[in-house]
Amino acid sequence: MPWIHSILDQAPEIALFLSVAGGYWIGKFQFGKFQLGEVAGCLLVAVAISQIGVSIDDGVKSFLFALFIYAVGFECGPTFFQSLDRKSIREVLLAVVLAASGLITVIVMAHLSSLDKGLAAGIASGGLTQSAIIGTASSAIGKLALPAEEIQRLQNNVAVGYAVTYIFGTLGPILVCVNLLPWMMKRSIRDDAIKAQTAMLAGTHPLGPGEQYAMRALVGRLYRIEQAAGRTVAEIEAAAANGPVSIERVKRNNMLIGLQPTLRLQTGDIILLVGRRAGVVGLAGTLGVELRTSRGMDVIMLERDVVITNPAYTHRTVAEIRRATADIQHHGVYVTGVKRSGVPLTLTPNTVIESGDIATLYGSAKDVQRVAKSVGTDIIPSDITDWIYHGLGLVLGLLIGLAEIRIGDIPLTLGGGGGALLAGLLFGWYRTRNLTIGNMPVPAMTALRDLGIAGFIAVVGLQSGRQAVSTVAESGLSIFLAGVVVTLVPLLITLLVGRYLLRYDNAAIFAGALAGARSANPAFGEVLTQAGNSIPTVPFVITYALANILLTLLGPLVVAFV
Repeated sequence: MPWIHSILDQAPEIALFLSVAGGYWIGKFQFGKFQLGEVAGCLLVAVAISQIGVSIDDGVKSFLFALFIYAVGFECGPTFFQSLDRKSIREVLLAVVLAASGLITVIVMAHLSSLDKGLAAGIASGGLTQSAIIGTASSAIGKLALPAEEIQRLQNNVAVGYAVTYIFGTLGPILVCVNLLPWMMKRSIRDDAIKAQTAMLAGTHPLGPGEQYAMRALVGRLYRIEQAAGRTVAEIEAAAANGPVSIERVKRNNMLIGLQPTLRLQTGDIILLVGRRAGVVGLAGTLGVELRTSRGMDVIMLERDVVITNPAYTHRTVAEIRRATADIQHHGVYVTGVKRSGVPLTLTPNTVIESGDIATLYGSAKDVQRVAKSVGTDIIPSDITDWIYHGLGLVLGLLIGLAEIRIGDIPLTLGGGGGALLAGLLFGWYRTRNLTIGNMPVPAMTALRDLGIAGFIAVVGLQSGRQAVSTVAESGLSIFLAGVVVTLVPLLITLLVGRYLLRYDNAAIFAGALAGARSANPAFGEVLTQAGNSIPTVPFVITYALANILLTLLGPLVVAFV
C-alpha cells in the first residue's frame, strides 16, 4: 500500500493521532475482568501502524512526555512534600527490591540463554524500559580490554536487545499493575482510590462531576411571619441555637423593604431565611408558615475560595477569631470549609488557622466580597491556564534534566522526564501558597496528562515497532522471550514482597508505587485512569525518583557480571 506510506510520510502526525484514537477504542473492550486499557491499546495500535513505515522525530516523544509528567507533578505537589516521612521507607524498599531482582534476573537469563554482554544489557534496558541503561552499559563496554571490532559488536547488540524487548517491557507493567495486582489483592484500584481520598479528606465523600449532597449543609427557606410578629431581624437571627442563620430579604405588602438588624417584622411579612440547615429547621416552628415560592424573594448566592492572609485571622483558633470579630462583620457569610495544602481541616473551636489556609465562603455576592477583603485574597475562578508560569516550570524542569552527576565513570541524570516531574512538584507546591498565579483548570490538567501519556506511548510504538518485529523474525523468539522474563519476574517478586512483607493493603497506592519502582510511566498513566483521582501519584513519585537512579546503575553491573 504505497499510497498509505506516502500519506504517512508527508504527515506522520496522522499515524500518531490514529494510534491514540485506535488505542482508546481497543482499550475499552473487556474480556471477563481483564481490560487492556487505553495506554496499552495505543501501544499495540502504534506497533501495527509502524509496519507500514513511519518516521517521527524524538523531539515529539520528549515534548509529550514532558507535558504528561509535569502535569502529574503539578497535581501532586501540594501533598507530596507532606508525605516525605518515615512512612516513605516502604517506597524506598520497594524500589530497591525491584532493581535488585531486575539485576539478578538479567544475569540468570544471560547465562541460561548464552547472551553476550551487549544483548544482556540491551534486554535489561528494554525489558525494564530504562533507556539510560543503553548509555551506561555502552560506556562500560567501551572500557573493556577487547578488540575495537568486538567492542563495536557488543555495543550494537545493546541496541538490538533494547529494540526487541522494549515493546513488551512497556506492556508488561500495565498488565501487572492494572490487572494482576487488583486480582491478587481482590480489590479494585478505583474503590481503594476513593477510600484513600475519603480518608485524606477527613471522612467527607469526594463529589464527582454533577454530584451533590441530598441534604445540603446550607439551605434557604421562605416563611410568612405569624408567631414571630413584633420581633426584630437581629432577635430572630440570635435565637438560632443550632447554627447561624441570616435573614436575606423581607417583603411587606408585595414590596421588598430595606433590611436592617432593627427592623421589626409584622404579621404577613415574607422573609428569606438562609443558614445552616439545623439552625433554619430549629427556628421554623417559631416563625410562621413555610412557603414554596414568592415572587422576587430569591437571592443569588456565591461560593468563593479566599486565601487567609490577614494577621487578625492567622495563628489563632477558630474560637478566638469568632470572639474577636463582631457579628456584623461576618453577617450573612458562612465558612463551608478550610483547606491547608489541599487537605480539608476538621474545624473545631480549637482548630488553629494559619497564613495561606484557604477558606471557602458562602453567601450573597456583596457579603462574600466584603468579608473576602477583610480576610485575604479571593481566588477568582478562571478557565485560562497561566502559561507564563507553567512554561517557565517546564523550561526549568528540562534544564534540571540536563544536569549530570558522575559516580566514577557512571553518569547519573534525572533526564527531561525526571526534571519535568521535579519542576511540576515544586511549582504545584508553590502554587498553593500563591494562588493568584499559576492557574491550571482541572480539565486542562487532565487533557495535558492524557494526551501526553497516550501520545508518548504511541510514538514509542511507531518508532520501535517495525524494528522489533523484524528483529524477532530474523533471530527467533529467544531474545524476545528473555525480555519477557526480565520484564515480568522482577515485577512479580516486588509485587509479592510489597503485598506480604511491606504490607501494602490499598490497591491504588500499591499500583502507583509499583509502577514508579519500575519507572513504568505508561503503566502509571493507566493506573491513574483506573483510579480516577491523584491518590496513586505520591507513592509513584517517590519510587520513580529512586528507580531512575537505581535502574540506571544496572548498566555497568550487567556488563561486569555477565
